Amino acid sequence: MQDINTRSVRYPEAVDQKFEKIALKLGRTKRQIFIQMVDYFYKSKKDPMDLNDEMLKNALVKNHKDLIGFIKTQENDLLIPTRREIDRMVEAFRNVINFFNETLSPGLNAVLAGQQTESDRFKLIADVIKRSELQQTGKEQLKKQFALILDGYAKARENISGFNTSREKEELLANTKAQIEILR
Repeated sequence: MQDINTRSVRYPEAVDQKFEKIALKLGRTKRQIFIQMVDYFYKSKKDPMDLNDEMLKNALVKNHKDLIGFIKTQENDLLIPTRREIDRMVEAFRNVINFFNETLSPGLNAVLAGQQTESDRFKLIADVIKRSELQQTGKEQLKKQFALILDGYAKARENISGFNTSREKEELLANTKAQIEILR
């Protein structure tokens, strides 16, 4: 079996000390760290000389511009048309409300006033009917009372007519007239 580790890299001792510290810190061998560093730079396509990571900055700026462009596109495609439609609907509702207030509202007010007038008339009619019922009841009561007084007068006169004096007859007549006066 052939050894695949045939290459070597030469570097100064100061770099080796730094390399040793990194390996100890990460808990791996220097060989593993070296292989992982090579894989990292190969896959990420980063330049180890670029300490400020200009490629990353450029990628972030590009992504930021793409995101801003997407937001502006969404704004133009969705938000602005939606806003226009909402404004149009609000204006249409205002027109409907104005039409209602200017055209239909006075007519409705007139209808309501007419209904109120009719309601007042019905109340007056109900009052008149109640009063006439009370008067009718009063007349009926008056007739009954008068009939009782008249019956009482007739009976008393029959009792008196045979053998009593005219003074008693006059008292009876005065009494009956007084009872009739009370009825008024």
